[in-house]
Amino acid sequence: MSRVARRAVAGLQRTIPALPVRDVGAAVAYYRDRFGFDAPHQTADFAVLVRDDAVLHLWGATDDAWRSRDDVDRHPVCSGAESFLAGTASCRVEVSDIDALFEELRSAEVLHAVSRRGVSATDFGTKEFATLDTDGNLLTFFRWNDP
Repeated sequence: MSRVARRAVAGLQRTIPALPVRDVGAAVAYYRDRFGFDAPHQTADFAVLVRDDAVLHLWGATDDAWRSRDDVDRHPVCSGAESFLAGTASCRVEVSDIDALFEELRSAEVLHAVSRRGVSATDFGTKEFATLDTDGNLLTFFRWNDP
């Protein structure tokens, strides 16, 4: 069986972005209050967020031990949960009504500076805008242009 045929059989489905945050509890509250997500599962270092069909995972980037390590210049990531990772991620979320969501999130004051003027059209066929969570992770909401 060819490599391409094996890929076709796999049946890949939905992806779920996992974003690093400094404080899972505070981030869950922010996503609930500002983005309208629910959190059906939450622990001290992990949360599952859901809004409509969108699912996000938050994980605690809470390891501050790197601050006192001697080898941080050569090996900055050791545990994989270093606190400096919070705010370094991004994801894109497809939506059905980009303009309505823009207005909702504009009112919630989560827009990235590049999107404060409105929804933008891209040269690759989307309308979109960017937002930031409390840690600085980038969430871009988009809608494919109608054919």
